[in-house]
This record gives sequence, structure tokens and C-alpha cells, in this order.
Amino acid sequence: QVQLVESGGGLVQAGGSLRLTCAASGRTFSWYTMGWFRRAPGKQRELVAAISSGSSTNYGDSVKGRFTISRDNALNTVYLQMNGLKPEDTAVYYCAAGSRGEYIYWGQGTQVTVSS
Repeated sequence: QVQLVESGGGLVQAGGSLRLTCAASGRTFSWYTMGWFRRAPGKQRELVAAISSGSSTNYGDSVKGRFTISRDNALNTVYLQMNGLKPEDTAVYYCAAGSRGEYIYWGQGTQVTVSS
């Protein structure tokens, strides 16, 4: 069992930055692929970024070059550094843990609002 708790969301002006943090419980954190997803009002959930147990990363097209995902296995934590934020980045951001292409554990989400 893995429990995930996100933090770091908030209100920021366009062009600003935020860093989201996902703290995970459990001894097997390092085994999991970790992902950040988001859901904007009226839109489907989308993958923002993911990082494998081997620290390979991939990003959604809309955030490439602006967002960076990283992990610290010693701290059971995954981060999402978001730079150059745009109003269209406004969403609830969720942390998830999984393997073999399936995300099993999800956090409660943290709201990110970008004002124009």
C-alpha cells in the first residue's frame, strides 16, 4: 500500500513558477513509476509528466520545456517544477504511483491556478 500526499499548489500569475511535491509512504516507493496528472474543469485527465524507477522521464506535449519531474527515493518524494506557467495550466494536479503502465495509487490532488 502506498499513500500519496501532494502539496505546493496555489495561485500564481502567468509566467510564474510553482513546485509541487508528492510525499509517499511505504518502503517500496523506489520500485514505482511516479506520475503527475492534471484535470482542468470540463476536460479529461491528462498525463503531465512521469518518471520511472530508473529515472527515465516523459512529458505531455503541452508542458515540454517548461516542467521538470524529479524524484528523491531517499525521501520518498517526487517533485514537479513548473516554470513559465500559463492560464491553461490551471487544474487540479494529482500524483500517482504505478507499474507496468498502470497507475494504482493516487493522491487527493492540489489546485494550481494561473491568473492572466
